[in-house]
Amino acid sequence: MRLDDLEKSSNIEDRRGESGGGGGFGLPIGGGGLGIGTIVVLGLIGWALGIDPRVLIGGAEILSGGNTQVQQPAQPGGQARRTGAPSDDLGVVVSRILGSTETQWKAVFAEGDRTYRPPVLVMYNGQTRAAGCGVAQSAMGPFYCPGDQKVYLDTSFFRELENRFRGCSGKACQFSEAYVIAHEVGHHVQNLLGVLPRVQQRQQQMSKVEANQLQVRVELQADCLAGVWANRQNQQLKREGKLPFIEPGDVEAAMQTASAIGDDTLQRQATGRVVPDSFTHGSSAQRQRWFMTGLKEGSIAACNTFQSNNI
Repeated sequence: MRLDDLEKSSNIEDRRGESGGGGGFGLPIGGGGLGIGTIVVLGLIGWALGIDPRVLIGGAEILSGGNTQVQQPAQPGGQARRTGAPSDDLGVVVSRILGSTETQWKAVFAEGDRTYRPPVLVMYNGQTRAAGCGVAQSAMGPFYCPGDQKVYLDTSFFRELENRFRGCSGKACQFSEAYVIAHEVGHHVQNLLGVLPRVQQRQQQMSKVEANQLQVRVELQADCLAGVWANRQNQQLKREGKLPFIEPGDVEAAMQTASAIGDDTLQRQATGRVVPDSFTHGSSAQRQRWFMTGLKEGSIAACNTFQSNNI
C-alpha cells in the first residue's frame, strides 16, 4: 500500500501511554441487546481465544442497541485531548489512512449536498474510557462508539490480527489495517446518514435472532463502505496522474483479514461448530463479498445490504 500521497489527519487522540482509567464492568446486557444464545457463543469464543468474555460481549453490544444512545454529531471544538497526527511509524500510518477517509467521505457527502463531519480516532493501549460506551479494552478490538462519535483503536489489535488470527502477514498487513479502520469509519458514515438510529429503533421491537440478523446487515454495509473508500481513493490518485495506493496483494490481504474475523471462522475455531442465528458481523464469505462490492462500484448506493435478498 502506497501511503506517501495520502494526507494526514489531525483528528486523533493519542492516549497510548496513559494510565488505563481503571474500573471494571459487568456483563453489559440491556434492552435491545444480545440474546443469551449469542452470549454463550461469545463466551466460548472468548475462552478459546484467550479473551475475557465480558469484554468480547461488550464489544458486540455496542452497535446492537444495548445501553447505548446514538447522538447527533458533536459540534467542532468540543473534543478533549486532541493531539493531532502522531509522529511514530504506526501513528503515521493510522493518520494517513484516517486522513484519506476524511478526504473521500467529504467528497462523497458533498456530491449529495451533505456535510461530512469526520470522527475522532482514539489510539490507546490496554484500556481507556469511551464516553457513551463504557470502558474500551484491547480484547474488544477496534470499534465505533455512536455516543461520542469516536473510533477506538488499541493498536495491539494489529499484532493480534497477524499473529493470532493469521489475518495478514508482513507488509500486506498495512492494507488490512486500512480495511479495519475504514470499516469503523463506515459505521460513522452510517451514523451520519441516520442508519444506526433507525436500526437501533427497529432492533428494540425484534426478537434476539431478528436483531442479530439486522446487525449482520449493518456490519456488512460497513464492509462495503470500506470498499467504497478504497475505490474512491484509488480513482483520485489516478486522476492526478499518481500511482494507485493499492498495490498487488493488498486486496488479497484485506480479504484474508475479512475471512479471519468472520463469525463462522471464529465460531468454528472456538467451538468446532457454527451457529448462524448468533452471527452479528457476517460470515467470512459475506464480509469478503460486500467489501469487494464497494471496491468495484465505489458508491453508497451499491451498499444497501438492507434491501438485498442475498447478503
